[in-house]
Amino acid sequence: MMIARLRMRPGRSRIIPVCARSAGLFLLALIVSACNSDWLPHVDLAPEYQPPQYVVPASWRGASPFVEAKPSDGELRPDWWKLYDDPVLNKIEEQALAANPNLQAAAERFVQARDMMMKARSRRIPQAGVGFGASNNRQSPDTLFRAPDSPLRESDVLISGLASWEPDFWSTIRNATRVETYRAEQRAAEYGLARLSLQAEIAANYFTLRGYDAQDAIYTQSIDLYKHSLDIVNTQFAGGIASALDVARVESLLFSTETKKAQIEGKRQVIEHAIAILVNMAPANFTIEPVDELRMPNYTIPKTIPSTLLERRPDIAEMERRMAQANREIGIARAAFFPDVRFRVGGGFEDTGFNLVRLAESFWSYGSTVSLPLFQGGYRRAQLQQSWSAYRETEDRYRATVLNAFREVENELSLTNRLTLAANRQDATVGATLKTQELSMELYQGGLISSLDLIYAQVNTLTARIEAVEIKAELLRATATLIRALGGGWNRKQLPADEEIQPFDTLEYNFDKLKKPPPAGGIDVNASDNWVNNDLTTPSVP
Repeated sequence: MMIARLRMRPGRSRIIPVCARSAGLFLLALIVSACNSDWLPHVDLAPEYQPPQYVVPASWRGASPFVEAKPSDGELRPDWWKLYDDPVLNKIEEQALAANPNLQAAAERFVQARDMMMKARSRRIPQAGVGFGASNNRQSPDTLFRAPDSPLRESDVLISGLASWEPDFWSTIRNATRVETYRAEQRAAEYGLARLSLQAEIAANYFTLRGYDAQDAIYTQSIDLYKHSLDIVNTQFAGGIASALDVARVESLLFSTETKKAQIEGKRQVIEHAIAILVNMAPANFTIEPVDELRMPNYTIPKTIPSTLLERRPDIAEMERRMAQANREIGIARAAFFPDVRFRVGGGFEDTGFNLVRLAESFWSYGSTVSLPLFQGGYRRAQLQQSWSAYRETEDRYRATVLNAFREVENELSLTNRLTLAANRQDATVGATLKTQELSMELYQGGLISSLDLIYAQVNTLTARIEAVEIKAELLRATATLIRALGGGWNRKQLPADEEIQPFDTLEYNFDKLKKPPPAGGIDVNASDNWVNNDLTTPSVP
């Protein structure tokens, strides 16, 4: 690599005026830079950035009875789970949002991204440092080649300072700062996605658990019925009316139903443990009281039009921020073709004793370095070409994210529509099988049908009731997934603005406040009381 360098090193004859001018220049640069003012002429080499504009359908193809036909005046609220009007679900959601460790970790990643922006921005400000050194040495009088008049003891004291500054004519540092700013906004979108995913996962798990509750209640009712049937068959067997085969058939049905009940109870415990982890509690200390039926709430979901989906999905906002970062990185790659200018000032006092205040004991240096790449074998061209390709890749991934968002909404609209129809028809099936079961019991007791016909009717009834609960539980999960696909009350306005990303002022040195930055975009973290959620036996929200 060939680099042209220009250096200026004045002599000592102008030490006082030169040092004064240099100190004044760096003080001015520090003050103006601290104010974040672009006072110095510079060129931004990043291409003009505009997010892609897509042509999208005017309406959704899928339809759902849970979605209003016309867009509502009110949008989905951030606490969308309250649509289900279930106090237990509301409480679990609040507990998870207050203490879920993965959600809190996502918030900390946003804080770290804000600090990374500050680290990148600090390069625009003059860097200054001081140093102090002292030593006291004694040599042996018999040292080999020691001059006869050289002192045996020697002390040295040094006080020095150094300041450097890069004026950033080609906006390399500015674009690096913007990259980190956009990355922090990306982290904020990731936090929004983590929050929405947590809410939807809790709702889906809760509806699964309530489905198991309803199935367990059905199995309990069926077991009681089969025990009653077994009593009837045993009575008839004792009277010589029924055979041992009839008894064995009813016993087989009873025992198999008890087996299924035990399996459902095991699945319920597993899903309860999963919910416990989401609310930051050990499974042994977390319980949800069972209910006997799966309640289907009566509600509607405010419908959004396809063109607004890009503003309501945190994953789309996250991908767009990635694309903005890649755009700025093109500017950084372009700047590498232009000269790099840096200024440096250093100086101090050095003495063999402690008379450091004397000007005669001072030393100083100042200068500038200009480096320009002449030949690097295609390295910088490859770097620029790679940055353009990386930008186009993020553009393609952004489009893929948008397409996937449309697919998810259409899927859940269609699924909730067909599951609603299936749930209604299955309720009718349950009614028919219950009637068949009652008539079969009467006919069996009258000796008009065999035990096989009775068992067949009872099995069909049990199967129909279980399937009805499974369909309804799946429908409830689908509605929660639909709300998640629609953005769950999130919108792009919740992202912090560029000026909110800076965590502290340049000259702020209050270390108590530096434990955490002020909230931005509604995202806050625990700092002094991060231990508050370490008790895994008590919910964070009573």
